[in-house]
Amino acid sequence: MNDSHRRGKRHPLLFAAGGEMNTIMVMNHEIMPNRHRSKTMYLEVNFINFGGLLLAAVALSSAYDSISFQRLMVGVTAIVILVVLAYARMKIPESIRWLEEKGDVEAAEREVAKYFKPGEEVPTGSVERMPSIPLRLVLSTTMAAANTIGFDLMTYVAGPYFFPQLTATIILVASIAEFLAGLGISPFADSLSRKVMLLLSFVGTAFTTAVIYFTIPYWSSDMILFWVLLIVLNFFTSVGCLTEDTLKGELWPTSRRGTYTAIVRFLSIGAYIPVIFLTSSLSIYQYMLFNMSVWTIGLVASLGVVPQRC
Repeated sequence: MNDSHRRGKRHPLLFAAGGEMNTIMVMNHEIMPNRHRSKTMYLEVNFINFGGLLLAAVALSSAYDSISFQRLMVGVTAIVILVVLAYARMKIPESIRWLEEKGDVEAAEREVAKYFKPGEEVPTGSVERMPSIPLRLVLSTTMAAANTIGFDLMTYVAGPYFFPQLTATIILVASIAEFLAGLGISPFADSLSRKVMLLLSFVGTAFTTAVIYFTIPYWSSDMILFWVLLIVLNFFTSVGCLTEDTLKGELWPTSRRGTYTAIVRFLSIGAYIPVIFLTSSLSIYQYMLFNMSVWTIGLVASLGVVPQRC
């Protein structure tokens, strides 16, 4: 099977995954009670990191085995994931907020009766105090694009460039750091300010990227320093990604939440496509400087957002 044919096979999977992520982000905000909404969103998005961890572990465990064994590992992993997805689909309720917005009160009441106990808090909307929707779109898209473009600089670019023989291990360690960072912060997400978390994550990421750039001669010859910087950078990028993805669905009125969330994700992920071509001729040092500028732009955008529950 030639490479172009394999890429063609992957396109429907990428299309499906991209659309599904929009729905997951929107759904969580509309089916979870307010007091649990943020922590559950953080935990759910953090399982992207867990998926990366799982794939990195599979890749590392089979990196030195035969092609047939690698394919078997991928197949087993896919089957397990499909079983989990099928079970999850059967248990997911329809959005009560969305049903109310559409005027289908009876269906909303059925969902409440099916999934909520008497006296339990039911998801409802609240008054918004936000910048205008166009400004929210610009700021949230800018932050999302910064996260998409700058994410995993050291994991997928700098690390493999200087230590190509450790690529699989680098990805595994970075995935563990990201997952543990998300796991540690998720229980407190409902009591943490989005603005503060975004500010800290963007400042931390931009600063760590600068340290990585100016200390290349040191960490490229000192593995302990390299692992420390890798873990620190991925801690900040994980916290920023979880916060930004959570905020991404909170900014919009219920009736348009799905549309605007999808627009932000489409524009931010789409922005990465020209970046790939524009940066393809850059040296590793130039690419790091570019990455620093991306995180700085994201930092500026984070200062303009006023996070508020929708």
